[in-house]
Amino acid sequence: MPYVNIKITNEDVTTKHKQALIAGVTKLLSDVLGKNPATTVVVIDEVETDNWGIGGELVTERRKRGE
Repeated sequence: MPYVNIKITNEDVTTKHKQALIAGVTKLLSDVLGKNPATTVVVIDEVETDNWGIGGELVTERRKRGE
């Protein structure tokens, strides 16, 4: 039973986006590894930008500069 955990910042991600991610990852595992979609688990964790850092800096600060 495959288990995939996707972590993304919580910026404008809709339910439709999440559904597309879950369907796409499930199909990828089926197509590439022959895994059964019925037993494939995909979890999406949304992380506050204050809890995510890149290059030693909060994503919140990078977003303020337009990065």
